[in-house]
Amino acid sequence: MSELLTIAEASKWASRRFKKNITTSNISYLIQYGRIRKNGSNGSTMVYKDELEQYYFTQLMLKEKRWKEALGDDLNWSLSFAQYKESETTKHVHRLHPYKGKFIPQLVEYFLDDHTDKFKKEFFFKAGDIVLDPFCGSGTTLVQANELGMHAVGIDISVFNSLISNAKIDDYDLDDIKRSHEKISKELKNYLTERNNVKFENELLESLKLFNQKWFPSPEYKNKVRNGEINEKEYGREKEKEFLPVFHNLVKKYNIVLKQQVDSSFLDKWFLQVVRDEIDFVLERLKEISDPKTRKILTIILSRTVRSCRATTHADLGTLKEPVRTIYFCKKHGKICKPLFSILNWWKRYSKDTVARIAEFKNLRTDTHQICLTGDSRIINIFEELENRTPLLAKLAKKQKIKGIFSSPPYVGLINYHEQHAYAYDLFGFNRKDQLEIGPLFKGQGKEARESYIEGIAQVLLNSKKYMQKGCDVFLVANDKYNLYPSIADLSGMKIVNQYKRPVLNRVEKDRSAYAEIIFHLKEK
Repeated sequence: MSELLTIAEASKWASRRFKKNITTSNISYLIQYGRIRKNGSNGSTMVYKDELEQYYFTQLMLKEKRWKEALGDDLNWSLSFAQYKESETTKHVHRLHPYKGKFIPQLVEYFLDDHTDKFKKEFFFKAGDIVLDPFCGSGTTLVQANELGMHAVGIDISVFNSLISNAKIDDYDLDDIKRSHEKISKELKNYLTERNNVKFENELLESLKLFNQKWFPSPEYKNKVRNGEINEKEYGREKEKEFLPVFHNLVKKYNIVLKQQVDSSFLDKWFLQVVRDEIDFVLERLKEISDPKTRKILTIILSRTVRSCRATTHADLGTLKEPVRTIYFCKKHGKICKPLFSILNWWKRYSKDTVARIAEFKNLRTDTHQICLTGDSRIINIFEELENRTPLLAKLAKKQKIKGIFSSPPYVGLINYHEQHAYAYDLFGFNRKDQLEIGPLFKGQGKEARESYIEGIAQVLLNSKKYMQKGCDVFLVANDKYNLYPSIADLSGMKIVNQYKRPVLNRVEKDRSAYAEIIFHLKEK
């Protein structure tokens, strides 16, 4: 008979066995979602050692073999960074705001730092160098350059992406952030005392708790689904229909207005009226903050809050299908869930999290310069823009020039980089420049789109070279399924001198199939 382990014992044993930090939370997650069986009751929960070993052996030990069979033996598994927990790949300010399509900081560190190994046989950057990211996104390269004592310049066509990037690398008065947040939170609470949505939501939550405990007990329900004893789709639809009258009675009791009168903008369509009212209330209070840095970081907190409060299901947060204004069966959580009817809890939670992340990064900061410029990387005059924004970095850049590039260009026809933050553009009145994106989703992946993409990326490299040292090193991260980068290199007067093929293990998309990307190392011909 298999040995039984407590959750704490299971965590220690699995960490030793698989040379990976497996926490008690990891073990609890496996139990909660029916990956391994639970033995005993709360407080004395135990798990079977052989089930735990089988699970992790399949997930970790055999995964490398399966992926190499699917993607090729040239897959560099060491660049999977599988040994890092999710909290480490989203460390400190890297998780100030969600962003689709970003790379993990460990990948940037690997190529920027001064270590060598059997794959990276020389190092390319040193402290004091200037690194360029012409597709800055959410600023990962800027943050890691700072940690490593390097200067960095980012460029992005999206004004919101620039806001996120600059918010991450700025230095703040944490006490002023706390004071300003507490003041707005207090005013929001007072505002809510005159309204019914919090009372409504509390009563709804209590009713849902009792209902879910009865009909979706954890982990018994998920185990039955996994074993085929319950048809989840039919059962979920049945229970959703059963709870709907309770929901509608509460809406009527508290006179909750769900749908906005118009849906001409993103904010009109994707937020319940009661939520929209609170968003507008907080936005007006932000405008009253005098310190621009404090106002900027609270703007990021509000944006993050708004994103989490969209009227959609938990499973569709990243894709957005249709607005959801009622309770629904949630496949992700295996129970009846609801949309949000107030932003208060997320506003408070994200503020606390943001302050903690900024404080953590404060202890790692170096006395270096980083900035993300808003502009078109194909034509921007980097030195001129730096002169206008940060003269010290401009002087340094003109003197020593940029050492190299580490960036992840957009993938052809994959992501609409403006649309993923449409709520923020509406909320803050930012100008969108969708037509200037390279390889946007709306252009697709056909021949014309691919040719336009090649030309666009090459133009960025040609423009960047004007501001860079001779013999510069350029690293571009891409999933090049159409084999476009040889043409890009040739068109930009560069050559590919090395390629690093890495598995991407923790994708946010629902597709968990084997997936790899290439880090192309380019140099001038």
